[in-house]
Amino acid sequence: MKTAEIVDYIVGWLHDYCDTAGQKGFVVGVSGGIDSAVTSTLCAKTGKPVTVLNMHIYPHPAHVDLARQHIAWLKQKFSCVTDVTLDLTPAFQTLEQILPPEIQDALTMANTRSRLRMLTLYAFAGHHHLLVAGTGNKVEDFGVGFFTKYGDGGVDLSPIGDLVKSEVYGVGRALGIVNGILAASPTDGLWNDSRSDEDQIGASYDELEWAMDFVAEKKDPTRLSSREQEVLSIFRSLNRANRHKIEPVPVAKIPAALR
Repeated sequence: MKTAEIVDYIVGWLHDYCDTAGQKGFVVGVSGGIDSAVTSTLCAKTGKPVTVLNMHIYPHPAHVDLARQHIAWLKQKFSCVTDVTLDLTPAFQTLEQILPPEIQDALTMANTRSRLRMLTLYAFAGHHHLLVAGTGNKVEDFGVGFFTKYGDGGVDLSPIGDLVKSEVYGVGRALGIVNGILAASPTDGLWNDSRSDEDQIGASYDELEWAMDFVAEKKDPTRLSSREQEVLSIFRSLNRANRHKIEPVPVAKIPAALR
């Protein structure tokens, strides 16, 4: 992978898209994970104003610390970066009090956290004329649909959406992202515990990348190991179940004869 060239390409693409859209810069939600760290750094390299939001909802101390480390590093390197830390826990607690208890299952409320963060990002984006930069990678967004619809999937543009997770790490190392983030297990931070993405999905990102390539290249599945068969089943099941997130919103096209 030509990492330096990829970095330059994405930075140029971000700069040009922002100019074409008539906006001033970018806003990024920083979680303490590699995807948001890389995305915010690429945005900062454009030289345009970048606001990074550290949004807490029942925060996990380790995630908060990594986010703070990244923000401090980012502001030291780039004068165009400003940061805001927000405790969204009271707002989330209000929703917990208002929503009927019977719909407050764990997954619903985890997705609600993500949608509350999206609302906050767009409040800053609209007021300051910024674009919301998405932090999803190719495996999450177009492989298994591991994101919240109209939560972290609600963005204006996707700088790393064509990079698989291993490539995101490669870019992160090239950018000099802090070691703690590079070493941390990927997590969406939407739960009250420290569960990782792998805990939720049942497969690592390396395994999912393999499965994504396997399916795309239509390889012969007859000689796979039992674990490879399991991973392939996980990938195909999630890809099928999440097509409504991966594909564009369907539009009911009215036949000409009815107009």
